[in-house]
Amino acid sequence: MVVLDFDTLYTVASDPLIWEQHPSSDRYLRDQFQVYFDSGIESKGALLALDSRSGRVIGCSRFYDHDPQAKSIVIGYSFLAKDCWGKGYNLAMKTLMLEHAFRWVEEALFHVGTGNVRSQKAMERLGAEKIGDAIYRIRARDWKTTRPRR
Repeated sequence: MVVLDFDTLYTVASDPLIWEQHPSSDRYLRDQFQVYFDSGIESKGALLALDSRSGRVIGCSRFYDHDPQAKSIVIGYSFLAKDCWGKGYNLAMKTLMLEHAFRWVEEALFHVGTGNVRSQKAMERLGAEKIGDAIYRIRARDWKTTRPRR
């Protein structure tokens, strides 16, 4: 069991390169990250990302804006430690989240900043469809047939 405090996650998030393409590019600053952290706790949808081999905290993501009528949910506010980039961690994290979400909803949306090229490419690798300037979508019915394999 992991007991998380602010400092554990902030240690990962304090790298400015993680946030350089993000609309909130100053989130590496302690006071800015505190706002992010508090909103994650308040959302009750935040998830901690751990390296399954070492148990090390490597980032987080969250579910938010669940719409039971539209049978949709948004996945976002995600970040991973820079040393985890390009190694399948994001794919694994999003796959787990999508598999869980699709038990209850028919589509997952992702808000991705227009300047966040890394996240846009990650959405494409997941098979997400761009449906707006900063919005990507994956439908459960499509996920079953196009789900990326590791």
